Amino acid sequence: MAILRCDRNPVVKPSDVPPSRPDFQVVGAFNAGVASHGGETILLLRVAEAPISGGQNGEVLVPLLNERGDDIAIERFDAGDTRYDFSDSRVVFENGIVAALTSLSHFRVARSKDGVHFTVDREPALFPRFPSEAWGIEDPRITQIGDVYYIAYSSVSPRGVAVGLAETRDFRAFKRRGLMLPPENKDVALFPEKINGKYVALHRPVPRSFGAPEMWIAESPDLAHWGNHRFLMGLSDNGWDSARMGGGAVPIRTQRGWLVLYHGASADYRYCMGAALLDLEDPGVVLARSNRPFLEPEADYEVDGFFGGVVFSCGALTVGDTVRMYYGAADEAMAMADILLKDIFDTLD
Repeated sequence: MAILRCDRNPVVKPSDVPPSRPDFQVVGAFNAGVASHGGETILLLRVAEAPISGGQNGEVLVPLLNERGDDIAIERFDAGDTRYDFSDSRVVFENGIVAALTSLSHFRVARSKDGVHFTVDREPALFPRFPSEAWGIEDPRITQIGDVYYIAYSSVSPRGVAVGLAETRDFRAFKRRGLMLPPENKDVALFPEKINGKYVALHRPVPRSFGAPEMWIAESPDLAHWGNHRFLMGLSDNGWDSARMGGGAVPIRTQRGWLVLYHGASADYRYCMGAALLDLEDPGVVLARSNRPFLEPEADYEVDGFFGGVVFSCGALTVGDTVRMYYGAADEAMAMADILLKDIFDTLD
């Protein structure tokens, strides 16, 4: 398979993004939603920030939205406190449960005339505001329907991960529509047109009692009330998508069906991208599915980074017979690759 990675990868790095405040540093600019608008390629970056100082006397500093929702508070953890597990740099565990995140994410717009050279806005586009976003907002997917761009994203708080929905017409003014789905759910992508008169979305609930993190589909008459939830497809028995999976880019209409580019992970947390083909009239029917990933972490910026061994896409554009995929590399930076539709189809059984 011919994967043409951009020779300027990563196309956006943390050092390209100005921090939102002087005492913060940007530790990740990744997992961006993707759109075309006004002759530009738009990346709605997930920007993860952390306090510059790691604290004094072995402290671990954790940023979070304060109770009023109008400022960022800093919680301090003693790195020597045996009640907590700091082995994963992304989180603080207590008794095997996530007690805090070590960074706080918001969304920032990056713009490009050629799809390769990006300029990042100095100010956040969307910043955590509500209790359901106290630990940040993450992993946006952008769907254009008419002249409105809808943004489905992960809304993270001590209550769990819910799904928020926002919209924009120009990527300068944004309107929040509130929570779309309650915890625990994520990886939501709206289809780019109504199907049989209904809005349709992919989502990924996370069962806690039993079951697995697998892909579902739902529909809505108005983007506010979601129902007819149906299981779509599950984990493989072994291999690249045997531990977890979820939607990636917004579904792409093709003559053969809806092409869904999804992420899968193995038990060792190696994230790859694969594909599935859904029926055009009834997208709850899976016509085919990748027997192997079409994109794997192989380049050094994908293998090494904040959390290595990860390629994770929230958006792609089609250019003729080519998919131009923008993806998070190692939970740190944004990369881009051109992949022939034919080569993606060749992975399908």
